Amino acid sequence: MVAGVGDGRPVTERSFAELVAEATAAPVTGWGFSWLDGRATEERPTWGYAGLLAARMARARAALDVDTGGAEVLAEVPTPPPLLVATEAWPPNVALARRTLRRLGAGVVQVGAAAVLPFRDGSFDLVTSRHPVETWWDEIARVLRPGGTYLSQQIGPGTMRELSEAILGPLPPATGRHPALAVAAAEAAGLTVVRLEEATLRATFHDVGAVVWFLRKVVWTVPDFDVDRYRPQLAALHERIRAEGPFVAHARRFLVEAHRPAR
Repeated sequence: MVAGVGDGRPVTERSFAELVAEATAAPVTGWGFSWLDGRATEERPTWGYAGLLAARMARARAALDVDTGGAEVLAEVPTPPPLLVATEAWPPNVALARRTLRRLGAGVVQVGAAAVLPFRDGSFDLVTSRHPVETWWDEIARVLRPGGTYLSQQIGPGTMRELSEAILGPLPPATGRHPALAVAAAEAAGLTVVRLEEATLRATFHDVGAVVWFLRKVVWTVPDFDVDRYRPQLAALHERIRAEGPFVAHARRFLVEAHRPAR
């Protein structure tokens, strides 16, 4: 049975209005997904980004984490480098990341929309990012020291397409966020890609509240998402889950590791 929520009743016993109201009121600050425990699941890539991150951080002297969110993943690094800095654009996440990283002695710098990292050339021997909003390859190459490494897990093309189309209707083929485009952009910035892996991962939603919360948090799935605007589609999805069982979509991820050539 799916876990109970709110007043303790299982989600299967709660109405559409109750589930949507609860998910709309729930906070979405940071980049943790514990609110979905018992209500949605997503497979993880076999490469294990958190483990790779920890290993690279243990060997680094100065590291930068870009688009850190609430720093939930970065905070789990067991052996941080002597200098560790993160960037984040969304103000609520900046405050959360600063609290989260306080025990590591790491700094968090708020950045704007401009494609500029506010650091000197060659400041870091490691730059990382998990699910960056946009990868500024020229800036990453600039702030890396010669011989430095960029490690990133990124969103692949057409991720969660089934969910997007359940709300928006049929969509044209996905063109952005393709691994081949990432490789080309990295090489154009002067980096050498040494590792590239791709994964398609099953994601399962057990109730429409989980869908609503996910769409509020992962905003690129339905860029103009608003509960009132898409209430008929959400109601149809609610009835579909009740009649057919959990809604299944597929997340797409790719891992890219690139080096700045040594002098």
